[in-house]
This record gives sequence, C-alpha cells and structure tokens, in this order.
Amino acid sequence: MQHIKRNQSGFTLVEIAIVLVIIGLLLGGVLKGQEIIENAKTKSLINDMKGAAAAFYSYQDRYKAIPGDDLLASTRFTGALNGNGNGAIAGTYATQAGCSVANETGCFWQHTRLAGFITGDTVTNAGANPGNHSLGGLLGVQGTTVAYGLAGPKVCAGSVPTKNASSVDAQLDDGMPGTGTFRANAGAAGAVNAATAAAPGAAATPYPVASAGLLHTVCMSM
Repeated sequence: MQHIKRNQSGFTLVEIAIVLVIIGLLLGGVLKGQEIIENAKTKSLINDMKGAAAAFYSYQDRYKAIPGDDLLASTRFTGALNGNGNGAIAGTYATQAGCSVANETGCFWQHTRLAGFITGDTVTNAGANPGNHSLGGLLGVQGTTVAYGLAGPKVCAGSVPTKNASSVDAQLDDGMPGTGTFRANAGAAGAVNAATAAAPGAAATPYPVASAGLLHTVCMSM
C-alpha cells in the first residue's frame, strides 16, 4: 500500500509573537479605556461637589443669606419655605424630608433651585430633597452637624467607591481620608445606598486596601 505524505504546517515563532503582540495591544487598550472611564467618573464627582459649593456662595453673594437658612426665602421665591436665619444649615446631607427649619439641608436645594443656581424640580416637595451625584449616590450639604471632624458648611456625597473617593481626595486635598478639607469614611460593602443611608460621623477611617466592594461617604469643606 502506498502512503501519501502530507505536509503538516503550524504557527511559526514569528506568527505566534505577532499574535501575542496584538493580544497585548488589545488588552492594553481595554485597560486604558477603563482608566479613562474611571477618571471621567472622578472628574464628574468633583464637578458635582464643586457645583454645590458654587451654588452656596453664589446665593450668599446675591441675597446676603445662606441658602437653606434664608429667613426671607418665601419673599424671594413663590412656594419657598424659610430657614431660621441663624447663619447655619441644620440637618444632615442625606435627609429626604423636604424643607423645614429642622431640615435646612432640604431648604438648600429648594432655595438654590428656585434661584436658578442648580437645575432640578422646583414645584413639588421633591425639589427640597438632595440630588444624585454622577456615581448614583446622594449629594447634599451639612452645616451644624460635624462630619468626620469637619465643622462649618460642607458638601457630602454618599455611595462613592473606594478608588473614586481616594482619587478625589488626592486631587482636591492631601489624599488622607482623616485629615484636610476633604474627608471620607467607609460604609458597608455591596449595597448601593449603604454609605448614603448613614449620617457622617465624627471620625474617618483609612482608605482600605483591596476594597473594591466598599462604599464611602465623602465630605468637602465649602
């Protein structure tokens, strides 16, 4: 019986090297794309927090009163409720109880929205509730309630992943969650609103290592 030999060919080392280079380039592109997305999220959060702070000072400059605490808000805007005019914003940043003297943080949103410094609902009571920042958690202000040792007016954001909280801190402050003008505290892992639900406390914990599942509440002095 006559056997016919067939040439068996495989990948050469050069071809394998080219394939590996292509795979490396693709992986590098994916990782770079993820980095760009994360940087964009961090920038958006910074803009959200700075936007709230800008609205605070713009209102104060125009009306010579603190938004949320404004004793004459009802005379400036139809449907607005007044604060008590004591020079500070009462309440915690994540409270969703509308505008009242006990919850002037809600009045902050109502006053700044009615003044046109912040977009959002100005008709229903929801217009006096905190908004959501770009990462999905609640964004609000606090005045009289100390947050992680920060006294005075501050803007806070909840449900912020560790990597974003750390990045914002590094860009705006000293990169340390327990010192400076930007501070943070870790919330529970997993649940989207876990960190938002808890009012800021009096101390901050370090940014955890390998804590992708943790969420933080972050606060920045205004």
